[in-house]
Formats: sequence, C-alpha cells, structure tokens
Amino acid sequence: MDLYSVVCVRDRAVSLKWFEVFFGRPADEIIGEEYLWQVGENAWVVIDDRQVRASRVGGTMITFGVNDLDEIVARLAAHGVEHEPVETYGNGVRHVEILDPDGNSLSLAQAPTQ
Repeated sequence: MDLYSVVCVRDRAVSLKWFEVFFGRPADEIIGEEYLWQVGENAWVVIDDRQVRASRVGGTMITFGVNDLDEIVARLAAHGVEHEPVETYGNGVRHVEILDPDGNSLSLAQAPTQ
C-alpha cells in the first residue's frame, strides 16, 4: 500500500521554503502543481495550493515517527521554525507539535530507546 498525504496550503512559494527546512531538502518530486517529499518506502507528503483545495487549508494533522528528535528540533530552530514544547508521555514517547505557516500540524514522535 502507498500513502500520499496532501497538505493544503495557501501560498506555494512560502510553503515550499518552509517544507524544505522541515524535511531538510527540496521536494523529491514535482508532479504538475504538487510538490512531493518521500518520507518512507511508499509514503509521500504532498503540498498543494490549488484553489480546489482552499477549504482544507490548515486542517492537516500528521505525526512522523523519528529516531533523532533533538537533532531535528535543533535544525528547525536554527532556521527559525518554532514548535510547541517537547512532551514526554507516560510510555516514554517524546512528542512535539510543529505548525506550518497555514496552521497544519506536523508532529514528531520518538519512541524510547530499548
């Protein structure tokens, strides 16, 4: 199974810069007016600013499982990307919510090391 998670945005140019910082690289593919980052073997995050998606801007919620939460948060901070405080859940998972310029939620979660 493949996953394509579409993040609806208002301004492609602004969002492209932000997502390039978030992922640490330019989009992996461009298909028409959609920009895609591969986040897993068969998983993609797509940004789309077409008018047909306007009513969905700001409504996305995605959580990425990561192994290097502190490194990612430090890299984002170095580029001026703010985030909520890092939380640690009762099961040891560390989690942080990051909002893109349109209010879409892109969270990072790191499981405790064994």
